[in-house]
Amino acid sequence: MEKNSTVFVAGHRGLVGSSIIRKLREKGYNNLICQTRQELDLLNQAAVNRFFAENRIDFVFLAAAKVGGILANATHQTEFLYQNITIATNVIQACADHNVKKLLNLGSSCIYPKLAPQPIQEESLLTGPLEPTNEGYAIAKIAALKLCEMHNRYHGRCFISAMPTNLYGPGDNFHPELSHVIPGMMRRFHQAKTKNLSEVTVWGSGKPLREFLHVDDLADALILLMETYNNPSHINVGTGKDCSIAELAETMKSVVGFTGRITFDTSKPDGTPRKLLDITKILKLGWSPKHSLQSGLDQTYRWAVENNQF
Repeated sequence: MEKNSTVFVAGHRGLVGSSIIRKLREKGYNNLICQTRQELDLLNQAAVNRFFAENRIDFVFLAAAKVGGILANATHQTEFLYQNITIATNVIQACADHNVKKLLNLGSSCIYPKLAPQPIQEESLLTGPLEPTNEGYAIAKIAALKLCEMHNRYHGRCFISAMPTNLYGPGDNFHPELSHVIPGMMRRFHQAKTKNLSEVTVWGSGKPLREFLHVDDLADALILLMETYNNPSHINVGTGKDCSIAELAETMKSVVGFTGRITFDTSKPDGTPRKLLDITKILKLGWSPKHSLQSGLDQTYRWAVENNQF
């Protein structure tokens, strides 16, 4: 990938896409193509084909997706499956049809079985049942990575896939119903502080273990993969460390400055008991995360307050 290469970042306004754009510009890549949803509907196959036919695109970061937390995933399974599989197949096939030099497809750690051995190796894919609350999203992401893998193995196209762990950072979605665990929790603690509430309720038992990666660390990894990684097999991106939801809540309480107590609503689902990725392969490529959870949450909270996200 040369500095003057034409690079299309699909989903450039999202959490991951916006970070990729920032990092590419920092590294001197300035020939970037971005399209809003109004300018290019990735669910429209004809529109996607027309876009690729009209633009000579060398490299593609496929970061566009319909995303959400456990509530959104569990209650909108059909939409998550349909929209994500449609976006992926439209873009991946267009990249093949229009001879894009390289495509990096972004997946998710939810592709792995609910009870996969920990830490989860890439080889655990399709070895057991998925977590039911995000099955639709996971199936769409599995289909996308397999489509990339088959184009790579059987047609010689440099289409690769990265599977990140749970992400957070500037640009996240703080919607009260559609957010992931960190922005959702951060919102509740912030509102509790500003309203002088005595407690914050966290979903589930607090026992599940989760791994969290700052989005800027992911962007660095993705650019490295685009520059150096050509293997058809997908690759994990994480921190190699996890914490319980209860520990996350205590850290969040400190970051936000909330002084009340934390309670847990055990009537709500916990999801997968543990989800820690084995990141041996990407560490060998020379990448490692720069943000600790504490420093990453501090930065994210400052950004959210300054940008009126609550």
